[in-house]
Amino acid sequence: MEDKSNFLLPNNQRFVELDSSEAFENLSKQEKLYAHYLSQAAWNGGLIVLVQTSPESPKIFSLLHRIFIAEPLEELKNSALKAGVSKDDFQAFLVYAGALFANSGNYKGFGDTKFIPNLSTESFELIVKASNAYENDNTHILKLWENTKGAIYSIIPRLTSLGLAKKGVTTYFSSNCTEEDSALVNDWMKTKRIEAYICRTFKTISDDGLPLYTIHYASVETTPKPPLTMEKEKYKNAYFRVTRGDYSPLLKLVNENLEKAVQYAANDNEKNMLKHYISSFKEGDLNEHKEGSRYWIRDKGPIIETYQGFIETYRDPSGQRGEFEGFVAMVNKEMSKKFGALVDGAEQFLKLLPWGQDFEKDSFLRPDFTSLDVLTFSGSGIPAGINIPNYDEIRQNEGFKNVSLGNVIPASYKESVIPFLCESDKQLLEKYRVAAFEVQVGLHELLGHGSGKLFRQNADGTFNFDKEKVKNPLTGKAIESWYTEGETYDSKFTTLGSAFEECRAEAVGLYLSLEPEILKIFGYEGKEAEDVMYVNWLSLLWNGAAKATEMYQPSTQTWLQAHARARFVLMRLLEQEGNGLLTISETEPGKNLLLTLDRSRLATDGKRIIGSFLVKLQTIKATGDFAGGDELFRALSELAEPWARWRDIVVLHKQPRNIFVQPNTVLAGDSVKLSRYAASAEGQVQSWVERFPTPAVDDALEQLAEHDRQYFADLLA
Repeated sequence: MEDKSNFLLPNNQRFVELDSSEAFENLSKQEKLYAHYLSQAAWNGGLIVLVQTSPESPKIFSLLHRIFIAEPLEELKNSALKAGVSKDDFQAFLVYAGALFANSGNYKGFGDTKFIPNLSTESFELIVKASNAYENDNTHILKLWENTKGAIYSIIPRLTSLGLAKKGVTTYFSSNCTEEDSALVNDWMKTKRIEAYICRTFKTISDDGLPLYTIHYASVETTPKPPLTMEKEKYKNAYFRVTRGDYSPLLKLVNENLEKAVQYAANDNEKNMLKHYISSFKEGDLNEHKEGSRYWIRDKGPIIETYQGFIETYRDPSGQRGEFEGFVAMVNKEMSKKFGALVDGAEQFLKLLPWGQDFEKDSFLRPDFTSLDVLTFSGSGIPAGINIPNYDEIRQNEGFKNVSLGNVIPASYKESVIPFLCESDKQLLEKYRVAAFEVQVGLHELLGHGSGKLFRQNADGTFNFDKEKVKNPLTGKAIESWYTEGETYDSKFTTLGSAFEECRAEAVGLYLSLEPEILKIFGYEGKEAEDVMYVNWLSLLWNGAAKATEMYQPSTQTWLQAHARARFVLMRLLEQEGNGLLTISETEPGKNLLLTLDRSRLATDGKRIIGSFLVKLQTIKATGDFAGGDELFRALSELAEPWARWRDIVVLHKQPRNIFVQPNTVLAGDSVKLSRYAASAEGQVQSWVERFPTPAVDDALEQLAEHDRQYFADLLA
């Protein structure tokens, strides 16, 4: 059995405020109303992530939320203490609830591992039964508790992390689906040119004994609408059909708020963007979301930035289905100037990348790059930077936007401890890590994700590269593989895709942070620039050694998080090929490690090693060579000795990630005010009570969970 302590959050779990009050107060009345309705849409849409995380998450949310909205926290606490619950246990109950709300489910948004309450089932039950909610409706509350308590606490191996089949839990596929099922579904969807962003897949058995795969689209509408939906058809000894109506009651709430936001939009691009999002969510039509994204790209330098929909594919075990996220943010003009200057120089900086012109996009599509203060971010976690949209054809041919989430970066690092470094490195890291991370986010998003060409054969048989002239730099021969019509990077690289692309972007950041001209844009010159550059390398490689393996699951030999695997790969590359450039040693057996990085060799050996690795990564990506990418990554990301043993040391020093407490926008007459909350478990719970003051969303979530129950019967048994 797994060690229970790996799944507990401590009572002193850190909660930090995501503060955007200054930027919000600078908005006009119209802008505040726009931000308010967008935030309402994002929060309602974010509830979808509960349904996308685990079969039990919607019901756990409902149980906790019903308990908290029925009475003030102080009263609940007094009743619980009277019933014999200790103060520590009540605090553990609040920490669990705060984490469940922040992660939109009972699996961590970063790392995909389960977390369970740090109090006994008996104590948890005492709190439930001491509540007003229980007193007012004991049948319903008791049924919710009885239906979820097994799943809340169970840490049998399959339930400890997200994954497909025996490897874990997913709700993107019914629990009877295997990797073979996933591959077959992928094949059929390719023949129909269907991308998987907005669907889930459920496998049942038809009357003649053959499997029937239902591809179920997210939409408000639930009735058939060919050709968007499809009747049952046979393919490779199985049946397939396409239906719609997933998450319908929640998407209805999203659209009601987006329709109100349209009235306060600043221009036609914003209005058109929202109208297409509304249409996409109503009908279940991905093309409508793409159309909305095109208007979004055209809306350059807005005061209020937002993007909502089924976006990132990290948590689908096959790397193709998008998790709902919605963010609303205000542009930070000062920091944005620096990113604007980076965009101005981007065409020159792209030429510095080591793979040469043939492997770069035909023309640089100048993106918008802004630093944002996040007001609202719904989903399973908040990143530090984003490069979207993720749709290949738009990114390659029409453009994209980069955003750095400025108020997220310093909040993520609040009060963290730094093991495995000497004192002077530790001090440098503390002094410059926020500065270095802003540089890395800029390079990673703009010149990492924003660079590199995909070789493609068009529908008419022509190619987007010169087949006679372009050579594969790894073999010296002609290009032998490419993307054909209907293939995307995600559909070719599936489970490897996210980690491979994050690694390419991180490596670009390391490579280009060596350029003094780039550091100057961010305001660093001379000795300080050298320190920021060194800390950028140190921070990323330290992360690869000191943090990343927390996200590796030895029992299934699986990496649970794409960025963690990417950083571990870069760390191992420099450790293996650097000839002493990067060393990690065990200073106290079984207890401590020391990482040292030779800063005098970064601009020479460091640059050479990362440069030749980048050529490999870009060539493999451009030619759609999944097998080559898989082989390269397997070799660098397996936990060979001593790393298998050192992972235990890493876990010994593990600290829980900070949990963000976000504000609410509240209508006050015809204007909007901002409600802020204490940076604590209590503050987090209070923010969710005020975000959803009635049980209407709980009813919707229970209805969705009940409908899906048939597909996860074995997990819920």
